[in-house]
Amino acid sequence: MPPVVLRHSHLRLVRKIEAALGVELNAALGDPSVIEIMLNPDGQVFIERLGLPVVSAGMMTAAAAEVVIGSVAHSLGREVGVSRPIVSGEMPVGGHRFEGLLPPVVSSPAFTIRRRASRVFPLCDYVSDGVMTSSQATTIRHAVSRRMNIVVAGGTGSGKTTLANALLDEMCRTAPQHRLVILEDTAELACAAANTLALHTSDDVDMARLLKSTMRLRPDRIIVGEVRDGAALTLIKAWNTGHPGGVTTIHANSARSALHRLEQLTAEASQQPMRDVIGEAVDLVISIQRAPRGRRVDEIIEVRRHTGDHYEIVDPEKMGGNDG
Repeated sequence: MPPVVLRHSHLRLVRKIEAALGVELNAALGDPSVIEIMLNPDGQVFIERLGLPVVSAGMMTAAAAEVVIGSVAHSLGREVGVSRPIVSGEMPVGGHRFEGLLPPVVSSPAFTIRRRASRVFPLCDYVSDGVMTSSQATTIRHAVSRRMNIVVAGGTGSGKTTLANALLDEMCRTAPQHRLVILEDTAELACAAANTLALHTSDDVDMARLLKSTMRLRPDRIIVGEVRDGAALTLIKAWNTGHPGGVTTIHANSARSALHRLEQLTAEASQQPMRDVIGEAVDLVISIQRAPRGRRVDEIIEVRRHTGDHYEIVDPEKMGGNDG
């Protein structure tokens, strides 16, 4: 199909989605404070903004929601319907992350839009906003400059990706000459480094395959948006073989539980325990959590190694002993 025809087709899809979303939700997608837009099967819409509780944002008809879901699926070149009721990927509007569901997995159309960050919040903003202490920011800056491998841990909506963007910003400040290879399922990370290569998974190419290809792309630092399966083993092996200074995020409720979660993920790809490999590859774990008054970095631990039956862990702020 000629490029002009493709552009017109893309514009038609964008207009169709914008018309179905309506004025208020289109305005929300343009609002840099918005984090997430959520439509429930009962038609209620909710919006989460940075540092604020989730609020109601009116109603949407099932017909309009179905238009949005179908149009996003069409833009991704996928079929959606009773036999394929879930669509995941980037919206043609703004590249925001989209998860849409149709019956029979839900009673009526539902979707969630994770708004793509329009600007990066540097570490100094985290300190001024009370999300982290100045001591924690110093620890993180030190870790980035020393090319330590960093895991950002937290629950859903805790701000892991936003914090990962802040780490990328710090990398650009301290090592602008480094080549960064960024791997994601959906484009959410933002990097201003001149020498950056962004790779995305597809239906045919998974994260493990991308990581194997990355080793031939001459990276200085390997960044993975989120590890959620056995590809974690490929990542930590890559970090251990001459590619220090990487970052990834992981779903975990604390810094220490992030290490155990990595064990579970690597077990999906290996019959052998990988604790020693994890202990060698992971240098720093930052735990960020949602609190009643907003997000906050509640813990940072430095991992020295795995020995015996536990990880040797140091609290950088306390310079204390070990923990299993």
